[in-house]
Amino acid sequence: MPVTDLDSDLASERHHLTSSRAALRRMREHAQALFSTGDKVAGDAYTAEQLGRHMARRVRELADDPNTPLFFGRLQLVEDNRFHIGRRHVTDEAGEPMVLDWRAPISRSFYQASAKDPQGVRVRRRFGFMRGELTSFEDEHLDRGEELGTSSRILTAEIERPRVGPMRDIVATIQPEQDELVRADLGDTICVQGAPGTGKTAVGLHRAAFLLFTHRERLKRSGVLIVGPNTAFLHYIASVLPALGELDVHQSTVDDLVGSVPVRATDTPEAATVKHDAKMADVLATALWRRVRRPTEPLTVPDDSYRWRIAAEPLRRIVDDVRRENPAYAIGRERVRARVVALIQRQSENRRGDSPSDAWLRRMGRSKPVVALLDEVWPAVTGPELVAELLTDPGGTDLSPEEQAAIRWAKPPKTWKSARWTAADAVLIDEANGLLDRPASFGHVVVDEAQDLSPMQCRAIARRSEHGSLTVLGDLAQGTAPWAAGTWAASLAHLGKPGGRVVPLTTGFRVPAAVLVLANRLLPALAVDVPPAVSLRADGELRDVADPDVPGATVAAVRRALAIEGSVGVIAPDAAVAGLRTALAEAGIETASADEVEAESRVTVLPATVAKGLEYDHVIVVEPADIASAEPRGLNRLYVVLTRAVSRLDIVHAKPLPDQLSDTLSG
Repeated sequence: MPVTDLDSDLASERHHLTSSRAALRRMREHAQALFSTGDKVAGDAYTAEQLGRHMARRVRELADDPNTPLFFGRLQLVEDNRFHIGRRHVTDEAGEPMVLDWRAPISRSFYQASAKDPQGVRVRRRFGFMRGELTSFEDEHLDRGEELGTSSRILTAEIERPRVGPMRDIVATIQPEQDELVRADLGDTICVQGAPGTGKTAVGLHRAAFLLFTHRERLKRSGVLIVGPNTAFLHYIASVLPALGELDVHQSTVDDLVGSVPVRATDTPEAATVKHDAKMADVLATALWRRVRRPTEPLTVPDDSYRWRIAAEPLRRIVDDVRRENPAYAIGRERVRARVVALIQRQSENRRGDSPSDAWLRRMGRSKPVVALLDEVWPAVTGPELVAELLTDPGGTDLSPEEQAAIRWAKPPKTWKSARWTAADAVLIDEANGLLDRPASFGHVVVDEAQDLSPMQCRAIARRSEHGSLTVLGDLAQGTAPWAAGTWAASLAHLGKPGGRVVPLTTGFRVPAAVLVLANRLLPALAVDVPPAVSLRADGELRDVADPDVPGATVAAVRRALAIEGSVGVIAPDAAVAGLRTALAEAGIETASADEVEAESRVTVLPATVAKGLEYDHVIVVEPADIASAEPRGLNRLYVVLTRAVSRLDIVHAKPLPDQLSDTLSG
C-alpha cells in the first residue's frame, strides 16, 4: 500500500512521542545528577538538606510511566505554531518546549476552544493510545467550523475505557464546564453539586493540581489538603495527583483529621446526633470561657530584696482587655501573663534604673504568685478535659433535658485519660482544641462527599482553611448520614465560607443512561432538591436477577462479569459481605476488599456503607431491599450503590425490590 499523508503524519507524531520520552529521560537524569552531587555544591548542611529534598522530589516528579501517554493532544494555532499538550512540561536540550503542561495558560484553549469561539486555534488534535503506544489521531478544524465535542471517537473511547484498580486522571477528557471549575482562582471557594458520573471528584483533584502548578510557592508554604469520606476512597484516588506530578499533597479522612484521642467506644444514635449538632460549639465555648474570672486581690511578687505589688484594679483591666480581644483561650492566658510581667518590669525599671534581662522576665512569668494568679483568673485546661467535664455533667447548658441525658456518661471515668472516647467525642475535642489554640490553615482544601459532613465536622475543616479556599464536592441525593446536608448554603456556612459559589454538574460521562434512569426513580423519595442526572452514554446493560439462592446467583453473575473486560464490584448489605466472599472463594473466584487497592483480583466485595465515591465497570448489587431498610436514609444509600456502575449493573435479590424500582425493572 502506498504511504499516505495520514501515515506520514502518524509516523511523525510517533517520532515526536519517542523524542519527548527521551527528553523527559534526560531531564530526570539531570535531576538525579544534581541530587547525587548536591552536598558538594551546597554552602552548608541546611542548604544541602533542602536542596536534596527538592531534587529528590524533582526526580520523582519526572518519572515516566510507559503505559501512560506523555501527551494526549495538539494545538495548531492560526500562525501555525504547534503545541503538544500533556501531563507535564517537557523541554529539549535547548530548553524549547516539546510538551506543554495541561495547566499552562495556552493549554486552556485545548479544552475551551470551539467552532464558535476558536480562540486562535486552527486545528485541535486528539491522540488515541493503546498501552502507551500512539495508535491514531483525530482532528477538528475549528477554523472550518468542525467540532466533534463528545461525539469524538477518541474522547468517547477514553471516557468509556474499562477501569481496573485506582482512579485515573481525566486530563485528556476534561469538558469545558469542568475546565472552568478546574481553573478557578485560588481565592474562590466553589461547591460542586455533582450528580453521579459527572466527574466532580476528578474536578476537585485536578483543581488541586492546577492550583499547585499556578501558585507553587504560596501553596508550598501553606499546603493543600484532600479530605475524603473513608480510607478506601483515599486509596482509590491516591494515584491521581502523583500521575500529574504533584506529590506534596496531604490526604486525610475527617476522623483522622480530628483524631487526637483513641476511639474505643460507639455512641447511641441519639448521642451522636446531639454531639454533631452545631449548638455544641456554643456549649463548649460557654463552658470554656466561664472559667475566666476577674481578679479580686492584689498581686505581690518577691524578687530578691524587692517585692513588686500590683493592685487588683490594674489586674482586672488586663483580664478585661484580653477577653475583649477574643483570642484563642491558651493565647489569652499567655497575654495575661505577659502583661502582668510587663507591669512588674515597669516597676523594676523605675526602681533599678535599667532594663531587666530576658532570663529575669521568664523567671517572673514562672514565679509562683504569677502562676497562681493565672490559675485563678485564666486557668489552664486541655480539650479532652473540657469535653470530659461536659459529658460528666452537661447540666447548666443550653441543651434540653433529653439532649443532656443522651450525652451524659453513665459511668464517668476517673480521668479523661482513661475515657472511652467515641468518634463524635473526637470531633468535640477538636472543637475544644480549636478554642484553645487555632490550628495552621491550609492554602486550599478539597472536601469530597461533603454532603455527609455534620455541622461540627464542617467546623473542624473550617478551622484548617480559615485563611485559604475550599473546593466542596458532593451530591445532596447521596447524603446517608443522619445529619446529611439538606442544602449547600447551610454546609458552606458551617465550613466558614458562606459566600461560596454553588455550581451544578448534571451531565454524566461515566454512568450509562440505563443505570441513571433506574437510580433517578429514587430521587422523589430522597427529599432533596437536585436535578436528575442525564447521561451522554446510550450504552450500558441492566439485569434483574430474582433468585431464592442469592449466593449462587451472585457467583453466576460474577462469572458472567469476568468474561468481559473491566473491574467487578459486588456491593451488598454489610452483614452479607463475609458470606458472599466465602461463597465466591468456594467457587474458585478470588476477591478483594475495598481497602486492598494493590490486590490483583478483578473482583471487589464491599459493604454498601463504604461504596461511596468508588466505581466499577460491572456492579452486582445484592438484596437492595436490605440495603434500603438497614438505616433511616437507606434509599439514599441505595441511590449511591446503584450509581457505582459505569458499564453494566446486575441486581440480585430474593426479596421484593423497593417500590420505586420494581416498576422499572419489571417493565
